Amino acid sequence: MGSRPYNRLVAGHAAAAAIHTTTGDPDMVELFLPRNARIDPRAGKHYPAPAGARRVRTFRIYRFDPSAGERPRIDRYELDMTQCGPMVLDALLKIKNEVDATLSLRRSCREGICGSCAMNINGLNTLACTRACDELGGGDVVIYPLPHMPVVKDLVTDLTTFYAQYAAVKPWLQTRTPAPPDRERLQSKHEQQRIDRPSACILCACCSTACPSYWWNSERYLGPAALLAAYRWIVDSRDEALGERLDALEDPFRLYRCHTIMNCTEACPKDLNPAKAIGAIKQLLAERQH
Repeated sequence: MGSRPYNRLVAGHAAAAAIHTTTGDPDMVELFLPRNARIDPRAGKHYPAPAGARRVRTFRIYRFDPSAGERPRIDRYELDMTQCGPMVLDALLKIKNEVDATLSLRRSCREGICGSCAMNINGLNTLACTRACDELGGGDVVIYPLPHMPVVKDLVTDLTTFYAQYAAVKPWLQTRTPAPPDRERLQSKHEQQRIDRPSACILCACCSTACPSYWWNSERYLGPAALLAAYRWIVDSRDEALGERLDALEDPFRLYRCHTIMNCTEACPKDLNPAKAIGAIKQLLAERQH
């Protein structure tokens, strides 16, 4: 099951949807976003390309300022791509710097390292700095904030809960024995390889915000990013808190709300596999019971 069908339905809003049972089938429900979360199709603004533009491409961008008391809208920006860099982030910065200074977004490294510019582009969570416009086909580029997160403004989401969940897994080395006085805590090459890929997570939140289980249980389910971080320390040969770490995760919601949908692995811009890490944690918990 891919992440495309859900993202625009819930993009940018953590407010609970109204739920009621449809007539005729008690097992079916209809979900409705709150009125102030629904896009106003009449409010969007249009910024045409400058005269003489040779290769025009349209960027449809989600705009929402909670403090303004208005519903979200989609603004359309036409850019001359011969005067723009190749990445989606280049287009966004051109819009902000030359067309509409009110557009808000996060960005920092421009190299796919910091994770700041994570957003939903053409229905997929990704990094704007590593996603080339030419990779997105020839139609409009549609940009939303990360799905099902509170919106601070426009493409900026509130990651407070996300970071708190990361901190909850205690992502640091825990030991009881003192370190050797004359050297570091050493690992074999094989031991280091076990933590090498999980350590590459940049906390962009693409994986967690692509996960339906996280959308509906984000207050209790830790989510793929936090669980990948937990796995990284669980398998670290230098760490001495394996039992405590597993105890903290043995909970119907914190860990087991993962249903192996695999959206997290598909969405990760660093080609990591959070779903595999979560499965390994579940296996460790099962093995210690026997």
